[in-house]
Amino acid sequence: MSVNQQRFDAVCARAREAMILHSTADTLEWDERTGLPIAAGEYRAQQVSTLRALVHQRRTDPVYGEDLLSLVQECGDEDPHGPIAATIRELHRDWQRDCKLPTQLVERMSRATVRGQQTWDAARKADDFSMFEKTLEHVIDLKREAGERLSEGTDRSVYEALLDEYEPDARVEDIQQVFDNLREPLVQLIAAAKDAPKQPDISILERTYCMENQRDFSHFVAEQTGFDFDRGRLDETSHPFCTTLGPNDCRILTRYDPHWLPAGLFGTMHEAGHGMYEQGLRPDWFGLPPGSYVSLGIHESQSRLWENQVGRSRPFWEWLYPQALEAFATQLEGVSLDSFYFAINTVRPSLIRVEADEATYNLHIIIRFDLERQLIDGTLSVKDLPEAWNSRYQSDLGICPSSDADGVLQDVHWSAGLIGYFPTYTLGNVAAAQLFDAASDQIGDLNELFAEGEFRLLLDWLRERIHFDGRCYSGADLIQRATGKPLCSTHFVNYLKSKLEPLYGITGS
Repeated sequence: MSVNQQRFDAVCARAREAMILHSTADTLEWDERTGLPIAAGEYRAQQVSTLRALVHQRRTDPVYGEDLLSLVQECGDEDPHGPIAATIRELHRDWQRDCKLPTQLVERMSRATVRGQQTWDAARKADDFSMFEKTLEHVIDLKREAGERLSEGTDRSVYEALLDEYEPDARVEDIQQVFDNLREPLVQLIAAAKDAPKQPDISILERTYCMENQRDFSHFVAEQTGFDFDRGRLDETSHPFCTTLGPNDCRILTRYDPHWLPAGLFGTMHEAGHGMYEQGLRPDWFGLPPGSYVSLGIHESQSRLWENQVGRSRPFWEWLYPQALEAFATQLEGVSLDSFYFAINTVRPSLIRVEADEATYNLHIIIRFDLERQLIDGTLSVKDLPEAWNSRYQSDLGICPSSDADGVLQDVHWSAGLIGYFPTYTLGNVAAAQLFDAASDQIGDLNELFAEGEFRLLLDWLRERIHFDGRCYSGADLIQRATGKPLCSTHFVNYLKSKLEPLYGITGS
């Protein structure tokens, strides 16, 4: 049986129409995060929530659902990983999920999260969690209600139903296993680095770095590594992110700190990695599964790979350091490449996740993963969240925030309703190392290429094996196809040890 082309075209047209509205709401949210006047916040919440409701109505239309079901029954002869079958399968999956949420709830959640981000931003600037407490309680209540509805008729927990939006079919026990496999070797490596005979001079990175020079330098690095500024732009915000507003309109945002060079530079490389994934999706399928990212774990694998495996590698800085010396001549005067490279690869427990080193980063994620599950299942109340946060930082990282801004208020995610997002960062770290090893095996000496400022071969490899297929394969299938085996944490642990042990003079950890 062949697919009814007229019905297929009608379904695609409806999905594209919904995406136009969806991306319009995303544009308003991008504007909100980059310069919306404070007094305009309430009306912006109304604008966005109205658009989100219209999107939901189109994506849950009964006739649209009937057409999708008919197409599901017709596409048995299609290649299951081809664009037609993938479009039908994934749109039907989305329709089934969306239909569990009433439009009124979607509208309420949208309004609450737009307001939530505005309130979070104000509370963070004021360093006062009490300003945010009631707002967060409301967001958590709405997300719990959504999770309860989404989990009905399934064997998933309420939290897993929320997690499914970011990492389809993921299970808490599987993620917990990944975390458990990482925790012991990471703790041992962190302890070994702390007591190591060699230590970096991180004061190099804490000097006063001109903000305008940082902007120019970050733009240069993003462009040279492959971000297409004809199809995207770089702006500033309070919390770095990437959003795609159209098939040729990818926005990446970062923030700069005059006294911590890595914040802006590596934040930009991270978001450019996200952006290069978005720019590698097929623009002619924009708004449909073949032109959409498959999961946030895969998305994070791209951002973390460019930020860390590339951006914190010695060969990368053999190429870039002469330009850095020109951009920051006063700050880096007399600083050798060896000293700079050691400094950007320091292992030091710190409070801020987005500025954490590679060894401690995943401990930040584990803390958030545990706390957000407790918020959703009700075993942790929002009013007790700051105390729980500080306690976990003391026990897991040996440090305790002295302020809410550097503690529980540092991330935008919960204010935006992104419950279930955090664990995808660690899945991305693990996948990035595995993909990088596979690319090295298949392309050749990547280090030699990086030292010459050549990044196109790696980007082309990722485009072919990860970006191009969109949602035609699952994230697990993409990793299997690209690397020849399932996701495994061994590559990530080996990557960290092979880099950090020589730097710190560690004989084995």
